[in-house]
Amino acid sequence: MNDIDLAFTPALELAKLIRRREVSPLELVELYLERIERLNPQLGSYFTVTSELAIADAKAKTQLLTTTAELPPFFGVPISIKDLNAVAGVTCTYGNPVLMNNIADFDDGVVTRIKQAGLIILGKTATSEIGSLPYSESAGFPPARNPWNLDYTPGGSSGGAASSVAAGLSAIAQGSDGGGSIRGPAACCGLVGIKPSRGRVTKAPLGDRLAGIATNGPIARTVADAAALLDAISGYATGDPYWLPNPEPSFLAATQGKLGSLRIAYGTSIPPIGEADANCKAAVLQTVQLLEQLGHQVEEKSPDVSGLIEPFQVVWQAGIAAAGIPPEALQLMNRWLIAQTGSVVEYLQAVAQMQIVSRQIVAFFDTVDVLVLPVYLHSPIQVGEWANLTPEETFEKIIHWVAPCPPVNATGQPAIAIPVGFDQNNLPMSVQLIGKPAAEATLISLAAQLEAANPWIGHRPVFAT
Repeated sequence: MNDIDLAFTPALELAKLIRRREVSPLELVELYLERIERLNPQLGSYFTVTSELAIADAKAKTQLLTTTAELPPFFGVPISIKDLNAVAGVTCTYGNPVLMNNIADFDDGVVTRIKQAGLIILGKTATSEIGSLPYSESAGFPPARNPWNLDYTPGGSSGGAASSVAAGLSAIAQGSDGGGSIRGPAACCGLVGIKPSRGRVTKAPLGDRLAGIATNGPIARTVADAAALLDAISGYATGDPYWLPNPEPSFLAATQGKLGSLRIAYGTSIPPIGEADANCKAAVLQTVQLLEQLGHQVEEKSPDVSGLIEPFQVVWQAGIAAAGIPPEALQLMNRWLIAQTGSVVEYLQAVAQMQIVSRQIVAFFDTVDVLVLPVYLHSPIQVGEWANLTPEETFEKIIHWVAPCPPVNATGQPAIAIPVGFDQNNLPMSVQLIGKPAAEATLISLAAQLEAANPWIGHRPVFAT
């Protein structure tokens, strides 16, 4: 196998190659670090590359291969961590250059689980400042770019995570999603991204300042990789405010599960915000056609999410203000969002209203197993496309673009973004599958079925090959 094929091999397959001693963790880390050194200056996937730590970890794991020790599922496989999450001994900037010397003295709970799964951390990936925007163009850092077309964004706020996987600069990635920040970048970059159910993945050791709308999750090349990483990071940690039991059987096992005929709804618009563009609409309709061919019952209908728009904005803006970074150190957009933040009373009222509307949305799933929606309402924007707009103008455009994503953050339901094809700019097209609460297994089984019927693993960006 040549180096390019190895760099684009799914993470679970890499773990098998390591177990069979066909490749070592050190060889893989050196391969990915060489690719990062060569391609990251143009791509902007990583803020921080932890070469010395990764090589030391890889050498130790390579040595372990000479023993008979039982190996964890992703032993020796390289991964990237989003720069909103703490890794002990590594810079954590939250997308703000003022924090370039902020060295974390602890691991986030999700990072602990990632290390326990045997993964090797290559570095910290690009994000929007505080993770607040759906593109990754933090001031003081190079913008993250889409490896399929460098003029375009890989999305945000997990933009660097998605571009790193799509370009073969990591085997798999950790991201986080508070309003589409896993699903959007996965869609922009032609990857699988899972936004887990509320309580599935710990937020230890920190608290939750966003009323349960944000969660960590996987970004991967295949449904199986994403499912297996979700298995690895799932589970309760002492003191978590929300939690779910571990799945039985595993999420990885769900990729091999047999599905009966599911009741599937779909939509191509988010009233009152608007209709999906031609590319995003075509992705949904192609998927619906395939689902019908696979024997599922499909009907065009979707829940009313209009009552979520205002309270979700209030909660989101309060979360930015609560990040603890002085407004004067933030970009103009975030300063403007903080200025819109209301009182504590308004925040609590918004949380209550969000929960009331969420009950109505979840009730829609009493008669539906899965809802298919666009991930975003239009195709990816170019890097810097909105840079000269006022904050008010930018915010309106953001609301329209990401509209299909935040409702699932408000309700706490699971969702998975999967690629469908390519548009005229050679950018991936995608859809999201939304499930009942805690029903990731159903979504993963359905996504695996669609993946088998419409394989995408063979596609690679020309830039990265």
